[in-house]
Amino acid sequence: MMSWRYDVTMRRTQIQIDEETHAALRRASYELGRSVSSLVRETLSRAYGGRPQKKPRQRKDFPFVGAGRSAQGRLAPVSERHDEALDQALSPKKSR
Repeated sequence: MMSWRYDVTMRRTQIQIDEETHAALRRASYELGRSVSSLVRETLSRAYGGRPQKKPRQRKDFPFVGAGRSAQGRLAPVSERHDEALDQALSPKKSR
């Protein structure tokens, strides 16, 4: 199995695929426990001669992902307002 090396420069690109291909890709991603992006990179690498990685990364390699929870408070959702949340967390506490 091939996967892209993480020590090379990556280029971001955008593609459009039909619904059937997208569904098949998402299903394969779920069944293999890998990201859609990694499967697309692997497929393109095989087709066009990219360099293989020694050991492909899988979801089990990152057990810490999703392990934490936080009180989001007035900045919910923090996933969209992360800069404000970071600023609030790093700024000195105001005296009352």
